[in-house]
Amino acid sequence: MLASKVITMQDNSAHGEDSFLTKDLGSDEFLDVVLDGVTGHGGEQASTELRDALDSGILNNSKDIVSLLTEMNADFFSVGSGRFLLTTVSAVLGRGETIQIVSAGDSPVFLINKDGHKKLSGNAGGFLHVGVARAIGASETLGAPAVVEITPAAGDKIFLATDGITDNMTIEELAEVIRNASTPEDASAKIEATIKERLQDGRVPETIGVRFRYDDRTGIIRFF
Repeated sequence: MLASKVITMQDNSAHGEDSFLTKDLGSDEFLDVVLDGVTGHGGEQASTELRDALDSGILNNSKDIVSLLTEMNADFFSVGSGRFLLTTVSAVLGRGETIQIVSAGDSPVFLINKDGHKKLSGNAGGFLHVGVARAIGASETLGAPAVVEITPAAGDKIFLATDGITDNMTIEELAEVIRNASTPEDASAKIEATIKERLQDGRVPETIGVRFRYDDRTGIIRFF
C-alpha cells in the first residue's frame, strides 16, 4: 500500500450521533470509517456499537466488512424493529495495493486528484428517507451495500464525510479545497473555517439549499 497521511475532523455538538474510526493496520494499510447515527432513532448507540465492532473485527477485504455489517444489521433490527438503532456507515479499507470501499446509507466517499473528483459511494445531499432506508438496522435483511475497489496513485486524496459537512459545502467546493491543500491538516482547517463562517451567517450556497443545516459533522481526509 502507498504511504499516506490522514486527519480526522469532528464536531458532534448538534446531536452527538456521528462516530468515526481510523485504524493503522501496519505496512501502510488502514481502515477509515465514518458513521452517521439517525437522529431520534438511537443513532448514537448504533453508530458507536458499529464502530466498535469494526474496530475489533478482523477485516481483510470488503466481503469481511459486508459480513460484519449484515450481522450487526440483524442485531440492530432484532432490537429496534427498523425504528431504533439506525446508522449509516462508509468504510474505506486499504489492503495490499487496493482500496475497497463499502457503504450503507448516504455518507459519501470521494476520490479527489488533479484530474477532478469522483463519488465512490454514498448519496451526498440526498433526501433523509433514502439514506435511512439503506441504513444499518432499517430492514430485516440488509440491502446489498455499495462496494467499490480502486488502486490508488500518488497524489490521490480520499475524503469520507457525514452530511453535516456535505449539506453545508458543495462537493465542488470541498474537492477544490482538498485538491489545493498541501496537507490533510490544511484541508481540514479550511473546511472547518468555511463551515463555521456559514454557521454564523446561517446561509449556504443556493445549490445546496440556502439555509445552514445544523448537524453533527465528521470527516476523514487521507492524502497519498
